[in-house]
Amino acid sequence: MEKAIKKFWPVFVLPTLAAFVIGFVWPFLWGIGLSFCKFTTVKNVEFVGIQNYLNIWIDNTFTHAFWFTTAFTVVSTVLINVLGFTLALLLTRKVRGTNVFRTVYFMPNLIGGVVLGYIWNTLLNGVLTILSKPLLQLDATYGFWGLVILMCWQQIGYMMIIYIAGLQNVPPDLIEAARIDGANSRQVLARVKIPMVMPSVTICTFLTLTNSFKLFDQNLSLTGGEPAKASQMLALNIYDTFYARSGAQWKGIGQAKAVVFFLAVVVIALVQLRITRSKEVQQ
Repeated sequence: MEKAIKKFWPVFVLPTLAAFVIGFVWPFLWGIGLSFCKFTTVKNVEFVGIQNYLNIWIDNTFTHAFWFTTAFTVVSTVLINVLGFTLALLLTRKVRGTNVFRTVYFMPNLIGGVVLGYIWNTLLNGVLTILSKPLLQLDATYGFWGLVILMCWQQIGYMMIIYIAGLQNVPPDLIEAARIDGANSRQVLARVKIPMVMPSVTICTFLTLTNSFKLFDQNLSLTGGEPAKASQMLALNIYDTFYARSGAQWKGIGQAKAVVFFLAVVVIALVQLRITRSKEVQQ
């Protein structure tokens, strides 16, 4: 059986590989090529060199979206991981009903981002209308914190599950040895548990960092970039540039923005992985 699998493995791999190349690799490479062109359709293309990349920075909305996205990513990543880890610590104690709490906290992650955005749009608009004005008529700060609340509500439960798995894999002997040596609960947490769950920290930080930086559907459904594109994040800004603006030059600029966006996500993710992996300890 093993020899047959080794002999015919290309037959099993080929369909998936073909789908990956056709559905991802080829469109990705084609998109990079189009970022150097001015076009209305993929058959009506005019090469313009790096002009699209230069025009990105002329468009002030992209610069604003970049810093708005960066601030949102930092805040949401810290909050999600701190709160997710705190819940994991609480739910790994031997108390009744922990399985129920785990299920309840995880459930928001099962709801689609667009649906979540519209749900929270309705909730926040209801509260803010009573207090002052609807969400979309207020300063972008309200949209920023609305997105942070939404992202935390959706992602904390998922990260909590990963942290619980990491905490349950900490050898009890290490904790017992630390307590015998006189370590208190805080010292056990700082010197034993956190170092031992660093692989979970790496995974959770990577997921929250990348998910926050490339957030689109929640941004579209919660704020739509209002007021006046002030709460627009990078993914929504690229979408708006490519589809909402008329003129052949904007599609090329939108494509160039997408390439820059991709490179930024890759660089940030690789730096984060390098930093957090260097803190991991061998078990």
